[in-house]
Amino acid sequence: MSTYLIRRVIQMIVVLFFSSMASYALLNLAPGGPLTGLRQQTDPRKRITAEDVARIRAYFELDLYLPFRYSRWLIGQPTGPLTIGGQQYFSSLIVGCRQPIEKTFELPNGKFETRTTGCQQYVTLKSLIGRRSSRGILLGDFGNSWGILRDRPVSTVLLSRLPSTLKLMVTSSLLALLIGIPIGIYSAVRQYSAFDYTFTTAAFVGSSMPTFFFGIIMILIFAVGFKGLGWFYLPPGNAMSVRDYAIPGLGTVQAKSVLDQFLHWIMPAAVLTMFGVASWSRFIRSSMLEVMRQDYVRTARAKGLLERVVILRHALRNALIPFVTIVVFELPGIFGGAIITETIFNWPGMGRLYFDALGRNDYPVAMAFLIIVAVLTVIATLLRDILYTVADPRIRLS
Repeated sequence: MSTYLIRRVIQMIVVLFFSSMASYALLNLAPGGPLTGLRQQTDPRKRITAEDVARIRAYFELDLYLPFRYSRWLIGQPTGPLTIGGQQYFSSLIVGCRQPIEKTFELPNGKFETRTTGCQQYVTLKSLIGRRSSRGILLGDFGNSWGILRDRPVSTVLLSRLPSTLKLMVTSSLLALLIGIPIGIYSAVRQYSAFDYTFTTAAFVGSSMPTFFFGIIMILIFAVGFKGLGWFYLPPGNAMSVRDYAIPGLGTVQAKSVLDQFLHWIMPAAVLTMFGVASWSRFIRSSMLEVMRQDYVRTARAKGLLERVVILRHALRNALIPFVTIVVFELPGIFGGAIITETIFNWPGMGRLYFDALGRNDYPVAMAFLIIVAVLTVIATLLRDILYTVADPRIRLS
């Protein structure tokens, strides 16, 4: 067991290294690149000069070659100004005016006037070390945000969204498991019954339709439609309200109260729960049907065991082995949130944060999100193998 764990940890480190390198390169080499987005954040009424571009590149450390930028992001090295072939990188450009440029113009009255038309610019290098330096993600320093919270630590941005994501994803995942597994078991035991046909049809519809479709339909019905009819309605978005409001049959709801947060949670949690129930119940049904045809299940029935014991102790335990594979991968999903659902309901979670980071070219936040999800994914893979030995004693890790 210990030999297996050591080997898997080494494999996980290698996988994380190459996945982080690929993600970092793809984000920085995407069409347009980060500099294009940073240019768009400036005042569109002002003409961007070459000096402005150089200043932006230096301020966000884009004047450093990509491999060195990746090394600094990963391990915090190099830590000082970098000189390659006589050219100094990793520094801030300060543009100033050394001497004004004057030009003489002839006025309509025949007189002449001297005007300043520009200046001879100079460029000085000012080290950024100590102001934007990063210790590297291996020490938990993800750098500073470029756009969402300008110059604030990325870790602060992530921690501000994590509670909302956990509240939504943990509860919806638990509800999906508690509802989906019993439905899948009962449908497999009562195969070809009216319940099985009804459930199978509903599960196919639920798993094939996108989550944004259900989200929009629920907003139109339970928020817009019910409110227009004067019925009990649900808030259409956000995690909480900023001011008190009244709901028919419920009275005044205080903003940011527990009741207010619960009402905002209902619709996004319902969408994710329905999608999870549809997917997981179908999976457990298929796995149960395959197991119930095995010889050891028929032998258990022939020994006179109760049907409940046969289903729960002999069939279900073996059916859970493949089911463990998809359950453990909920771990990165819980952290990553549901990008589409959180966007539809304007839920301030990790999925919405990643969507906003890509839209605003906040690459440090996007890379922090991707690397944490990658770490949780490889951990979930290791946890899956360990849980296999718990579900089936015949499996041994070596």
